[in-house]
Amino acid sequence: MRKDSDMKNLILIVMLILTLGCQTKNDMKEQQRDIIENYIKSYNDFDIIGMTKNLSKDVVFENVSNGNVELRTEGIDEFKKQAESAKQYFTQRKQTIEFWEFNNSKVSVEIDYKATLAIDFPNGLKTGDTLELKGISEFEFESGKIKSITDKS
Repeated sequence: MRKDSDMKNLILIVMLILTLGCQTKNDMKEQQRDIIENYIKSYNDFDIIGMTKNLSKDVVFENVSNGNVELRTEGIDEFKKQAESAKQYFTQRKQTIEFWEFNNSKVSVEIDYKATLAIDFPNGLKTGDTLELKGISEFEFESGKIKSITDKS
């Protein structure tokens, strides 16, 4: 009789652990989604404070184009400086998330990007032109903060 009771208790404990593990993973996913959505909204609104709200102090940012790292910042101060500088390039900009992929501490989002240029670009694009790109942004999390962002286009 005691063995049946012990077995039932063991099964209940295992089920509880599995349930809590799934809930924790879902909570983590939801937290990551909320943080990324806030980052994208803040980016679209030219809100540097909002963009940096959930970044770790040693955040690494990379912009990769055609497989080449075009820009890299290390640390939140460098990130803020670059973000402030980039504001002057556009009169408006909008990133739209098309697809999410969650893999524990890493989240990838497919992005549609559309912006109106505020200045002439060296590649021939002129003030008022519309820039449209598709890309992937990869976010890596640590302790509830974004520790790296890689934008690929």
